[in-house]
Amino acid sequence: MSREASIERKTNETNISLSINLDGEGGSSISTPVPFMSHMLDLFSKHGQFGLQLNAEGDTEIDDHHTTEDIGICLGQALQEALGDKYGIKRYGNAFVPMDDALAQVVVDLSNRPHLEISAAFPSQKVGTFDTELVHEFLWKFALEARMNLHVIVHYGTNTHHIIEAVFKALGRALDEATSIDPRVKGVPSTKGML
Repeated sequence: MSREASIERKTNETNISLSINLDGEGGSSISTPVPFMSHMLDLFSKHGQFGLQLNAEGDTEIDDHHTTEDIGICLGQALQEALGDKYGIKRYGNAFVPMDDALAQVVVDLSNRPHLEISAAFPSQKVGTFDTELVHEFLWKFALEARMNLHVIVHYGTNTHHIIEAVFKALGRALDEATSIDPRVKGVPSTKGML
């Protein structure tokens, strides 16, 4: 069964086309006007072993907010659609990733109950031209649209780029685990009988 999905979103602020393959090999083709976000999504795809295709345009002459937010929306919708009935998935995922001085942990539950908890301090307000507050915006919209419970814990770190990179790598790895098929699981992994 193919676990793939494609999403298009066109507004007065952004124009986004995104496709994901949950059973990919970590290859990606990413084009956005937000270079730091492109880099983070490439890492997410590589470490999650997802196939990710993304073309995004946005009103970055204002700032990166709308484009980053809408990419999160599209990625969440694509993940939710690609998961289908969720039969056989592991559901939970947990990953620790070190990046030099930084250590990040991401824990996910593909529960159909969207929630974000983030415990992270970014020493700098910007990485290049990217506003670090947009990390929260992206993660919240991603969790909301994917209907997942997402917990992000940065245990420590002094370099903001390293901290965010560790988060995105851990996010990919945690979701790789959660979306993986476990042959022992019959139906969905919930006593409710549905997710």
